[in-house]
Amino acid sequence: MSKPTYYITTPIYYPSDKLHIGHTYCSVATDAMARYKRMRGFDVMFLTGTDEHGMKIEEKAKDAGVSPQEFVDNIVIGANGIVDLWKLMNISNDRFIRTTDDYHVAAIQRIFKALYEKGAIYKGTYKGLYCTPCESFWTETQLVDGKCPDCGREVHYAEEEAYFFKLSAYGERLTELLETGWLEPRTRVNEMINNFIKPGLEDLCVSRTTFTWGVPVDFDPGHVVYVWVDALFNYMTALGFENDRYDDMRFWPADVHFVGKEIVRFHSIIWPAMLMALDLPLPKKVFGHGWLVIDGKKMSKSIGNVVDPTKLAPRYGTDALRYFLLREFPFGQDGDFTNELLITRINSDLANDLGNLVSRTVAMVDKYFGGTLPVERESGEFDADIIGIASALPGVYEGHMEKFGFQNALVEIFKLTSRANKYIDETAPWTLAKDEGKRARLATVLYNLLEAVRIAAVLLTPFMPESVEKIFAQIGAGELVTWESAQEFGALTPDATVRKGDTLFPRIDIAKELEELGKI
Repeated sequence: MSKPTYYITTPIYYPSDKLHIGHTYCSVATDAMARYKRMRGFDVMFLTGTDEHGMKIEEKAKDAGVSPQEFVDNIVIGANGIVDLWKLMNISNDRFIRTTDDYHVAAIQRIFKALYEKGAIYKGTYKGLYCTPCESFWTETQLVDGKCPDCGREVHYAEEEAYFFKLSAYGERLTELLETGWLEPRTRVNEMINNFIKPGLEDLCVSRTTFTWGVPVDFDPGHVVYVWVDALFNYMTALGFENDRYDDMRFWPADVHFVGKEIVRFHSIIWPAMLMALDLPLPKKVFGHGWLVIDGKKMSKSIGNVVDPTKLAPRYGTDALRYFLLREFPFGQDGDFTNELLITRINSDLANDLGNLVSRTVAMVDKYFGGTLPVERESGEFDADIIGIASALPGVYEGHMEKFGFQNALVEIFKLTSRANKYIDETAPWTLAKDEGKRARLATVLYNLLEAVRIAAVLLTPFMPESVEKIFAQIGAGELVTWESAQEFGALTPDATVRKGDTLFPRIDIAKELEELGKI
């Protein structure tokens, strides 16, 4: 029997400069969801990539004295580039698309022509306001204080021959779509309808003639395809749509596109309208997550207020950084990033709670039983509570994960680890160990602790895969690392054997560390 499919995507990132922690946040969230679905038995396709065309790249390359292709190659596949960053962050993408890939370029030309032949695209003259960094056209009424409503930078007047997509024809259908819950969270829906659809959608300029770094319109030399048409169809060309590079269209429609809130408009208005024009299935969901901000301001490569994940991940561990990003900030809302928050979260949750629980439990099994538990058991007070919490956890966790509630899922896991630490204090294994007649009771307490750790670790796998492997090795979990095994408290063999290991999450001196970070 074939596995059910699950297709999840990040946006394709714009390589005008090195990526920052905000981009990493989106990729880590997408990775956690992909790993969760694989754990649940799905055939997962996880796509990420880069959106490499447009005027901004052309100008950046000129300033750098290199060709546009050399410029994007350096940022995408060069040393410490985007591909290396995703390796560092343990991103398990199945495919990586670049919009400069030859198969994608050819597919976009076919798609553009198909839209034209269907009458969805027509030729005209564009007169209006353009934001080069955002590759976006705006009307006077959409500007905020005379500037781009997305990035707050200057716009300039542009006039040129162009092709237009009949976006204005889709307002009613798009409103109906958005009202179904197709776009999340709900605040994004209100924004799209009230700010863009109700004032009246205008036809969208979909080609440019003032620069050349883009996909050529093959039936009209001099025109290049507008970058967002080029970018949005990546989700389908990467599967094999209009090309023979891949044969994975079974994954379409996508189950969910994860995107930053600044590009929700493109994904929830322009993207579905173009798919409607070609009579193609729509993605099942678009989720617009919030920004990581610093002092209330969005991180921006051009402003320079960015946090570099390549400095943090090696310093604290990739898993610690992954955990922090998804535990500290509700997915869908903005979050204010500080180094102090990061270090505090590592100390409180990972060092004091989880790491301490694992080390104490393993150390006690090793000290009191030479590393291997005896099979004799004796139940007692407090057992039912910890077993009940552990047994109920997978169901509660599943409910949060299916709604992309990563923060809530992690909160529930750590309720179990906190309860397990309390259970140690309640049962006092060190006291039981002094009485030979309490040997079976001591073994039961330690077994319950190992099982609590095991179930918590299974559910942490999508978030901290490398650390979980180390935990499994220390508690002797063997093959009991599956979703199915997490449903059963007591699956661990009665004579479990532990193996002491290195400290999982060393505690950090926060004052000293903040001082050191200030020097970087």
